[in-house]
Amino acid sequence: MYPNLRDILELLEEMAPAAFAEAWDNPGLQVGSFSQNVKKIFVSLDPTLKAVRAAATRKAQMLFTHHPLIFRSLSKLDLGAYPGNVIFEAINNNISVVAAHTNLDVAPGGINDILAGLLGLEKVEVLKESEGHKDVGMGRIGELSCPLSLPALLDEIRKVLGVTRPKVVVQKNDKIRRIAVVGGSGGSLISYATKKGADLLLTGDLSHHQALEAESMGLSLIDAGHFYTEKAAMMIFGSHLKKAFSKRGFRVVVENDEGEVDPIHEG
Repeated sequence: MYPNLRDILELLEEMAPAAFAEAWDNPGLQVGSFSQNVKKIFVSLDPTLKAVRAAATRKAQMLFTHHPLIFRSLSKLDLGAYPGNVIFEAINNNISVVAAHTNLDVAPGGINDILAGLLGLEKVEVLKESEGHKDVGMGRIGELSCPLSLPALLDEIRKVLGVTRPKVVVQKNDKIRRIAVVGGSGGSLISYATKKGADLLLTGDLSHHQALEAESMGLSLIDAGHFYTEKAAMMIFGSHLKKAFSKRGFRVVVENDEGEVDPIHEG
């Protein structure tokens, strides 16, 4: 059978409860009707105008993104500017927009667990646990089965994440074994990675001062970019969602936004 949007939101709530989200976040329904039947879902990292139009071209009824379209209350809706133009395009094409953000980051089986899996980490545990939730929290930390040199690790990261030129803060580690990962912006977790014995932290959006902090703590860093540290994991979560639909008897096609690119380009 084909589920409606409420059915899908209930399933997402089981996989990544809204209660796990940060207080400033706004996961869940962004645009749409709970009663809308959904036959196809288009999965993208960001709720852009291009993503909505791609979803419409593929005749999807729902755009599922990691980053929310609406973060705070809107005092006006300018149809010529973001997010008003995206909202208008979604409504005009009868496409619901749903997001799972920090709740999906911290949830078991979510973005950071997938990221750890992509690197082949073992003995994985939460980097910074959420208060009141067991096995839930920001980032993950685990170990490689065999230590790697930094060049070898960079080659692996380029392969699994698709990033061409990650930025690096290098310490004098001959071999790297224990790795912390934080999809998106994880510079605030440098101290947690150090306390848990990480040789290296993989994340995105690192600042100059965070690089200095890691350098002073003897922690190597790889900044693979906000986009790349989340995109690959979000696409894999799309396949997990498809399996969850199948177990419930929902006939839903899930397609990934293969054409989405990092909005930040090299000059």
